[in-house]
Amino acid sequence: MNPVLPAAPATAGHWTDSARRILPLAWPVFIGQMSVLAFATIDTLLVARVGASDLAALAVGSAAYITVFIGFMGVLMALAPIVGQLHGAGRDAEAGAQVHQALWIAVALALLGSTLLVFPTPFLALAQATPEVGEKVRGYLLALAFSLPASLLFTVYRAFNTAVSRPKAVMVLQLGGLALKVPLSTALVFGVPALGLPALGVTGCGIATAVAMWAQAMAAWVMLRRDPYYHRFQLMGSGLHRPQRAGLLAQLRLGIPMGASILVEVTGFAFMAIFIARLGTTPVAGHQIVVNLVSLLFMMPLALANATGTLVAQRIGAGDAPDARRLGWHGLLLGTLLAAVMGGLVYVLRVPMLGLYSQDAAVLAAALPLVAWLAVFHVADAMQTIAAFVLRAYKIATVPVLIYVAALWGVGLGGGFQLAFNRPGNVPAALQGAPGFWVASTAGLVLAGVALSAFLLWMMRRQRD
Repeated sequence: MNPVLPAAPATAGHWTDSARRILPLAWPVFIGQMSVLAFATIDTLLVARVGASDLAALAVGSAAYITVFIGFMGVLMALAPIVGQLHGAGRDAEAGAQVHQALWIAVALALLGSTLLVFPTPFLALAQATPEVGEKVRGYLLALAFSLPASLLFTVYRAFNTAVSRPKAVMVLQLGGLALKVPLSTALVFGVPALGLPALGVTGCGIATAVAMWAQAMAAWVMLRRDPYYHRFQLMGSGLHRPQRAGLLAQLRLGIPMGASILVEVTGFAFMAIFIARLGTTPVAGHQIVVNLVSLLFMMPLALANATGTLVAQRIGAGDAPDARRLGWHGLLLGTLLAAVMGGLVYVLRVPMLGLYSQDAAVLAAALPLVAWLAVFHVADAMQTIAAFVLRAYKIATVPVLIYVAALWGVGLGGGFQLAFNRPGNVPAALQGAPGFWVASTAGLVLAGVALSAFLLWMMRRQRD
């Protein structure tokens, strides 16, 4: 048995024992991801005080950046289940070799992604942005084009540390990046006349993000070199390994469908902002506020999904299939329960929470109807996220892509477009416009959550038989 990983406790059949193993890995991921989301939250809070056009540009620009980054990030996150299983089997040198191959993939994806961000015309055309908003989006995305390589390199560091149960190492650097981002964004958005620094508005947010992400990436490199824990993985001994066909293909075979599923998931939501922008500045500004609120809630199931997937992959590698199944199912139950509690609480407190973002009555009026769908949306989001991560731990990624395409693009994005713009006569006015997108997206997430959970249960029962 691998001496690094403890054996499953004798009482592991009870879900509370699974929770005791999942939560110590989940809370550092939660804090770290909250700090990442705080980048967007700080930007939203600052830019909302500049003007509606800057906030609209942030919504469109963020949707474009997320579309590029998240899909590529998903490809790189294939490193986590691969390393998790190797680490669980005690094959740490092989796990370290996989990191080098992931770095080559990250460099290639960064070159492609940065080019897309420098030339954002397709995104602006979809949004039908006004010339004023379009110019602000271009400046914002140009800054993020310089940030993307650092973000992807740091994703490799994050995926590796998650797989070997070292989420605190990631959390520390993410908090450090936030500590740098907050004052820098404030200075660049509003300017510092005493220092001759002009107010850059939404573009300042992008520049601050680029500086913070490169600082994070460089700090990660230093930690990998100096922390004795990583010596067992032989990461730094002989420099960067040459690209190896077998290692690259192993990651891409899993990473491409993973990236595709995450891309479908995120674009099904991110493109809402691009399409809602057609309705005007105020609707998309209200949507951006609720998007940020939902994203804050999402950090809890995302943390539980990361922790559950890590433990499942490690137990698979250790040859303990029954414990892997228990952890996967119990993680799903725990995440769904917590999501129901959190979603209900936010709905009850929706008015004061929205007031923290803006005092613009028109923007708040646009945001308030969208929150009505938040509780159900969040529960379904938690279900599908945790189920998908557990399936990835088993190196199953193709079926989720098909489910996501049907549920999130077909029902969610396609249905939302129909409600928002085609205005069918039998649809109440309250379900048209931006609320129509939220209704359809909620329905799509419910379908995805149920389908992925059912497939996971079927797979586990088949494996047990």
